Amino acid sequence: MAKPNTHDFASKRHNSFHWTTKVGSDENDDVSSHNPLPDRTKPVPKHNPSSSSVITHKKKLQTFAVSRLRSVISSLSRARPGNNNSGLGSRVVGTLFGSRRGHVHFSVQKDPTSPPAFLIELATPISGLVKEMASGLVRIALECDKAKEVAKEENGDRRPRRLVEEPAWRTYCNGKKCGFAARRECGEKEKKVLKALEMVSMGAGVLPETEETSVGGGGGGGEIMYMRAKFERIVGSRDSEAFYMMNPDSNGAPELSIYLLRI
Repeated sequence: MAKPNTHDFASKRHNSFHWTTKVGSDENDDVSSHNPLPDRTKPVPKHNPSSSSVITHKKKLQTFAVSRLRSVISSLSRARPGNNNSGLGSRVVGTLFGSRRGHVHFSVQKDPTSPPAFLIELATPISGLVKEMASGLVRIALECDKAKEVAKEENGDRRPRRLVEEPAWRTYCNGKKCGFAARRECGEKEKKVLKALEMVSMGAGVLPETEETSVGGGGGGGEIMYMRAKFERIVGSRDSEAFYMMNPDSNGAPELSIYLLRI
């Protein structure tokens, strides 16, 4: 049997030893000037237990953050169809009405016989809205300022104002500013109009105007035009809601969408 070449083995071992020493000294050049080591021949450990624990801790935090984000998104998705505070669900009855030469009123009801949970008067003439809807899709955005939000007393507890309780809104129709809108209480005239439409589940038409049913901020504006439909209500947050008119054939984009935004 051939004997191993001890000279070659010693040479390899010597080279390996000096390579390790060189790597260790290169990695510690900057540190050695401030914290010199008594023995430069000791190799720097490749694995630092403290750094491994830090990496493990970061991974745990990332996993927790992802899990938390998923749970928040899931809870938001479950909350979108309705808002128990306003008494409305994910399907509501929306009615646009007003005198021919008057302003548009928009009413949101839980069902045709219930009192309106949200009633506003827009500065837009109802004749102008009819023309807009005849030309294509209509998007109405109502914006109010979050800074004007005022806490109210309810059952001894202070609570923030709900979105549908905001008194004034800036109005945009298909991206164009068109004045302001104001929240209205349902008076006797508005009640009579909604009462006359109780049997109407969906559709548009004209009601003969009487002294009792005259509405629309113009007085004596002639017949009352109306349009009623089912709307899908989407709650994005306590500062955003949307109402999408549901088409009977369930095809295509909604012809009318109304957005409430508190910014």
